[in-house]
Amino acid sequence: MPLSVFDDDAGFVILDGERRWRCAIKLGLDRVPVIVQPKPDRLTNIMMMFAIHGSRQDWDPLPTALKLVELEKEFEKQRGHPPNETELAELASLTRGEVRRLKNLLGLPKSYLDELLKELEKPRSRQMITVDIVLETTRGVAALRRRDVVNEEEEEKLRQAIIAKFRSGVINNTVAPRQLARIGRAVERADISRDTARNVAMRLIKEPQFSITDAFTESVEKVDFEHGVDQVVGRLITNLERHQERRYRMGEGLRESLEKLRLTITRLLREK
Repeated sequence: MPLSVFDDDAGFVILDGERRWRCAIKLGLDRVPVIVQPKPDRLTNIMMMFAIHGSRQDWDPLPTALKLVELEKEFEKQRGHPPNETELAELASLTRGEVRRLKNLLGLPKSYLDELLKELEKPRSRQMITVDIVLETTRGVAALRRRDVVNEEEEEKLRQAIIAKFRSGVINNTVAPRQLARIGRAVERADISRDTARNVAMRLIKEPQFSITDAFTESVEKVDFEHGVDQVVGRLITNLERHQERRYRMGEGLRESLEKLRLTITRLLREK
């Protein structure tokens, strides 16, 4: 497939096909097929970059987010006003949800952005920290901060501790920090005390081998599971009442299931 280029007086600039060009150099080729395009303006050039990388889905979120800022600035320079979310999504060939996610990423402290950029310099196989890990950790820790489980200073210490645990392999599940939000919701529902949640949060900060799963198990696993069962039971009762109100004739399959349910409930209620 030919490279797409434009003539920039001093030489040709590649619009699409940089990998093919680098591969040709390694192979010792002295010429490659190209299609010469008219030179695009800066805004069009950035839009083309988004379209090309978006179709391949190989552009890391952080460089994408930084390029999104450049796209916004160029749009405002040409049009005299910044693009709204819908316009920006269309310009970048992204969904509005993707635009919001990228903007959330840019809201992270500069130290984290610098760390992520440094991580991108490594081969993919050696990258320990990803954008998703940092975002998930940030959301999970913020959920505890909103419930006053940790203060502002402790929030940052907890975030650093969790990222360090990802680096050491103590935590290896990208979505593990979502359990922190479940701990926060349990505090909000008064299923567990704030002191209980705070205790496991402090252990996450102070104990290098203490994982989020350990924190969840020791604080809220039982009540969180029971809360989920309670919600399921509530929906079941509602559906059974509707079944009765509509005077449906009960099928054998449902009758057998309810008999099994009755036996299970009887056994559970007898336990002390």
